[in-house]
Amino acid sequence: MKRRRTLALAAAGTGLALALSACGANSAGHTDSGSGGSGHGGPKVGVILPETATSARWVAFDQPMLTSALTKAGLDPIIENAQGDNQRFAQQADSMLSQGVRVLIIAAPSGDVGATVEQKAKQQGVPVIDYERLNLGGSADYYVSFDNVQVGRLQGQALADALKTKPGAQVIEIEGSPTDNNATLFYQGQQEVVGPLYNSGTLKKVAGQRIDKWDNAVGGATFEQFLSANGGKVDGVLAANDGMAGAVITVLQKNGLAGKVPVTGQDATVAGLKSILEGTQYATVFKPIPQLVDATAQLAVALVKGDTATADSIAKQASNDPTGHRTVKSVLLTPQSITKDNVKTVVDQGFVKAAEICGGDTAVTCQQLGIS
Repeated sequence: MKRRRTLALAAAGTGLALALSACGANSAGHTDSGSGGSGHGGPKVGVILPETATSARWVAFDQPMLTSALTKAGLDPIIENAQGDNQRFAQQADSMLSQGVRVLIIAAPSGDVGATVEQKAKQQGVPVIDYERLNLGGSADYYVSFDNVQVGRLQGQALADALKTKPGAQVIEIEGSPTDNNATLFYQGQQEVVGPLYNSGTLKKVAGQRIDKWDNAVGGATFEQFLSANGGKVDGVLAANDGMAGAVITVLQKNGLAGKVPVTGQDATVAGLKSILEGTQYATVFKPIPQLVDATAQLAVALVKGDTATADSIAKQASNDPTGHRTVKSVLLTPQSITKDNVKTVVDQGFVKAAEICGGDTAVTCQQLGIS
């Protein structure tokens, strides 16, 4: 019990500090591939993040927060970014294993390469934490993420709410990567909401496609093709994250439809929140990354010590890996739907600064919503 209390105290209170430390960093302009260990002599822990091109969150939030949390926990983090390249990801993992990392924390560009890396780590006795993305067919010891089916439900419900006064509204779906299990879970949750509405004729699905590597440019081009094929008509867009929502909005602007067509998103990025305040994006999903980071740091500390009992007490939930025919001990955190009415929630929690999203076209709206 004493060890558990020590771990809890070490992680307690870091969420706010971590969130504040990340404020001002929510910009896709940061493209550093990673950072070496801090050199303070603690046990080495390897972290590999997937990319920086399609979502600002990985470099703006996850990387600095993980660096801070793991260092404060007495660990020596080596953090790299695969930049969407499977081969690079595998090479980074090999390098970290050769450096003697005690734990490997990975958000892989694809499930296949993630599972391959996990097999190598297992052979060397290094425990793996799947961070945000569960690698199907893999052998990770633990998984830390959000309830990703619920993320999809929130997206689907937001669109349904936005279109409730338009019977037969035409919907285009721009979904996440087919190699990302999270995208499958998002889709599952979305369809639990919009599927029955399609079947009843309340909504009409015009077209939909999963976008490889979450590529924003491809997502935008795909949406434009679907829009053109449908005679330039669409009433709502189910976009899987804020990056692709932004690409969709660019196309809508070209066609004089921005602000008239509700678009969903995910990650509560600065760009996404600004679009919501401007009225061109209807909703996003807020996933409190400080909580994700805190749980990951707690697990890493326990695993470095070989304390699986404490790790198991942290990861009390379970996720199904249908490919590997196994369940994975998990921490699944609660996401929150964000529309214009509650953007203030994200600011109040220190996730972004008001100054980042308020100004120019959004200044009056922020004042009306009490965001300061």
